[in-house]
Amino acid sequence: MYNSTLCYLENPRGEYLMLHRVKKKVDINKGKWIGVGGRFEEGESPDECLRREVREETGLTLTGFRFRGVVTFLCNDSASDQFMYLFTATGWTGELDMDCNEGDLAWVAKEKVLDLPIWEGDKIFLKLLAEDCPPFLLTLDYRTECGEDRLTRAVLDGQNLPFDQ
Repeated sequence: MYNSTLCYLENPRGEYLMLHRVKKKVDINKGKWIGVGGRFEEGESPDECLRREVREETGLTLTGFRFRGVVTFLCNDSASDQFMYLFTATGWTGELDMDCNEGDLAWVAKEKVLDLPIWEGDKIFLKLLAEDCPPFLLTLDYRTECGEDRLTRAVLDGQNLPFDQ
């Protein structure tokens, strides 16, 4: 199991900065739209990882961010299991560098994000962000069936969630 961060930068126009993962040949997120973030480096705290990953992927330095929750991903193979620390950010300095080596960056209206090709579980936590919920614990259990990763279970703060399967 490993640790990672994910951040949705929010601009005053009501948009999230989204990353379309299309540049890496081997990428569990290939073809999906996600926020920015990545794996912890040795000895990093969640906020240190967040700041580094945002800077590496966007060129921006965060000045204001908010912890939103921890998402636990459980997968067929334990090597893919992870704890993901979820954040939103509304403050940063610097110039946005659209040339990210992980994919294509784009500002997307928050109400249109759910229409993009995103993970099923992301829809759950994006709705929690939209509802401005207090920090939460979310477990998402994915299983590979016929070569496709499917969400088979979602648990929010200890309660099983119904979802479209």
